[in-house]
Amino acid sequence: MTQLKEVQEATVETIEMPLERDWFSRSLIRHLSGLLQEVVGLEEASGFISVVGQNIGNEINGLYKNGLKLSNLNRQQIGDVLVDLKARIQGDFYIIEADDNKIVLGNRACPFGAEMVKDRPSLCMMTSNVFGTIAAENDGYAKVVLEETIAQGAPGCRVTIYLEANDEADAADGHEYFKAGS
Repeated sequence: MTQLKEVQEATVETIEMPLERDWFSRSLIRHLSGLLQEVVGLEEASGFISVVGQNIGNEINGLYKNGLKLSNLNRQQIGDVLVDLKARIQGDFYIIEADDNKIVLGNRACPFGAEMVKDRPSLCMMTSNVFGTIAAENDGYAKVVLEETIAQGAPGCRVTIYLEANDEADAADGHEYFKAGS
């Protein structure tokens, strides 16, 4: 005698899907950046995202300085903050090298998610501007060079933040940041 298995019908409430706030927000950002890249081009889209990144960089900088009860971060703290902030948003940045001239960071996981950032290099301007804003607001100057990015197909990211203008920084292709009012 065969037993009939009871088949439960799927309902809206019981189907499994990745739909939750984080996925929705990352999808929204992916589609907005893609639309910007298509409509105005990569360079202009990067410019729009840069403005947002600068505003977020200022907010994050304030959060860390308030939390640490400091008016300014030193160079060691800048590197620590950059790694910590990315960890808090599910990135996996780490310091490869740090000296008086620069901080070189590696990254194994994009906070947006590798699938969400693929073919969206304009989103990397968020990292550039957040890092550049925090470094420049505390140290006066920064130049951020996105050497490798997950968005451009690399398995990870490599980002150099120059902390002073010199021949090495001048030769690198990146974006410069200055302390507000300088």
